[in-house]
Amino acid sequence: MTRPFAEISEDLARLEIEVPSWAYGNSGTRFKVFSTPGTPRTVHEKISDAATVHRYTGLAPVVALHIPWDRVDDFGELRRYAQEQGVGLGTINSNTFQDEDYKLGSLAHPDPGVRRKAIDHNLECIEVMNQTGSRDLKIWLADGTNYPGQDDMRARQDRLAESLAEIYARLAGDQRLVLEYKFFEPAFYHTDVPDWGTALAHVTALGDRAVVCLDTGHHAPGTNVEFIVAQLLRLGRLGSFDFNSRFYADDDLIVGAADPFQLFRILVEVLRGGGYDPGSGVALMLDQCHNIEAKVPGQIRSVLNVQEMLARALLLDTQALDQARREGDVLTANEIFMDAFYTDVRPDLAGWREQRGLPADPMRAYRESGYQQRIENDRVGGTQAGWN
Repeated sequence: MTRPFAEISEDLARLEIEVPSWAYGNSGTRFKVFSTPGTPRTVHEKISDAATVHRYTGLAPVVALHIPWDRVDDFGELRRYAQEQGVGLGTINSNTFQDEDYKLGSLAHPDPGVRRKAIDHNLECIEVMNQTGSRDLKIWLADGTNYPGQDDMRARQDRLAESLAEIYARLAGDQRLVLEYKFFEPAFYHTDVPDWGTALAHVTALGDRAVVCLDTGHHAPGTNVEFIVAQLLRLGRLGSFDFNSRFYADDDLIVGAADPFQLFRILVEVLRGGGYDPGSGVALMLDQCHNIEAKVPGQIRSVLNVQEMLARALLLDTQALDQARREGDVLTANEIFMDAFYTDVRPDLAGWREQRGLPADPMRAYRESGYQQRIENDRVGGTQAGWN
């Protein structure tokens, strides 16, 4: 009991997924950052790889940058280069978690000098946005404490609010501040922005152009993530997603790898809450790393997983579902919901792609293209991009 695939074709065509530049660099765990052949050495090579993902899928027209990992002398030139490659530059992500000064925090640090440094870095990121045409400044903080008594938790919230207010005041036009939360790591006793409620409290105090980023891997086991999606959409404060997948903590695996049903449920709520409507402002973005798999096909698989689960969510017969709910028919409502999830849309999606001049099987087309072999042969020497 689902809608015909033909009815969702035009809705599917609106899907745009923002891919992260850092997904193309080397990554790993706390124990080891792994090196792989063909890894980009420059942000230009990262953008070239991202453009390749878009070329084979038609799903990834925007690349998010991370500063200082992607810092260049001329961001206007970088913007033009991206456009030549067929993609645009999207969210600018600040980094206040790798310098020695940030060991005890950044925007919430007890030392005003360290807070000044962290604020100024975010102001630098806004200037980057002015040059790239980016709408969103995304802030994720590693701030927190490891031991009871280490710092005053209330004072840290006050300092964080003051820091965010100064950054927010510098935004112009349609620019937004997007605040991300994470319930633990690297701080283990308390985190300064640990949950959606704390993030919501801060962005609400800032103003209408401050919103929340929901990273699907940043929740405790058993958390009903789609409930949070529904609430933030209901309140008009969901700005973006960081899609990835987790088994234990913030694993940053390929989205849908661990729990495709969760991804389906989230996308059902995105549709229900208007987050997929034109002009909604909700950015669907990936935030994941490819520690052991090749990076370009890893991103291709990721965006295809989102597309597949969105197609299933669009097939949900909402009229029949609403009727079953009104009648209190619990089992029928669940059956309608599960019918959409279990629908195999892969053959329909293959035909849908071919109609639009895309490969029916993007993964196979990439493998046969020789691109992976070319970058492995060409990108020899220099310093590979990555966390280290």
